[in-house]
Amino acid sequence: MRPGHASRTAEHNALFRALEARRPAAVRLVDDRLADAFLSWRYRALLGPWRDGSTWIIDRRWPGVRTTVVARTRLIDDTIGDVAGDCAQVVVLGAGFDTRAWRLASLAGVPVVEVDHPDTQRRKRHVLGRVGAGRADVAFIPTDFHLGRLSVAMDAAGYDAGRSTLFLWEGTTNYLDAGAVDATLRWCARAAAGSHLVFTYIDRAVLADPTRYEGAARVLATVQRVGERMTFGLAPDGLAGHLDERGLRLVSDTGAAAFRARYYGEAARAMRGHEFYRVAHARV
Repeated sequence: MRPGHASRTAEHNALFRALEARRPAAVRLVDDRLADAFLSWRYRALLGPWRDGSTWIIDRRWPGVRTTVVARTRLIDDTIGDVAGDCAQVVVLGAGFDTRAWRLASLAGVPVVEVDHPDTQRRKRHVLGRVGAGRADVAFIPTDFHLGRLSVAMDAAGYDAGRSTLFLWEGTTNYLDAGAVDATLRWCARAAAGSHLVFTYIDRAVLADPTRYEGAARVLATVQRVGERMTFGLAPDGLAGHLDERGLRLVSDTGAAAFRARYYGEAARAMRGHEFYRVAHARV
């Protein structure tokens, strides 16, 4: 991230959700009516009557990115719906412009803590205040994962590790380093037994050789240009063992091709790109 600015990739993801919210209800995968409030004028302009053309250009230039983000959002939404009843609190790590606390019925009445870089969180809170989307039981904790301050910041905020927790960690691990990811996983594992962790990660092979995945070189170059270089990944075939060593049990691990097929059906056959992105679900 560039100092003093909110995350650009968080805005990209909000754009994809805003575009999706304008699709017909019968085919809409995510209905996020707050997403466009986080967009700068240049991105909001893509939502007009020419939005189909905007979608075509995005998909052509960055194959698979938009559809992967939308499908992974829906997969995580559905997972939350399945497990929220097990949890007394929700912690959203690297929250960006996530709006689940405001749009998912399964989280109504569940206390939520959002953790993110101060610059992105400042922008988010400003926008929420501007549109009147307040929620008294959502707490905001500004911290930087790279500085190892998560545990201290959460303890200071009164986080209770003894209560069952649902941790959401979407679109973040690939921008951190191994130490920050390891410390965060171990911190999550201190929560009450049975707590859930839903997180995304990338296949680390793409960092060593982007040509292994269609369109990956362009995606990696794009995020690097906006100051959010992808730096960390995990090996899918070693994920279960990696988590087990840190006190977590893998429940599921789904790649982009599989979750696009789940939600886009036959249309997913024509989708290519971003297959290195994955969604994992683990339990303490």
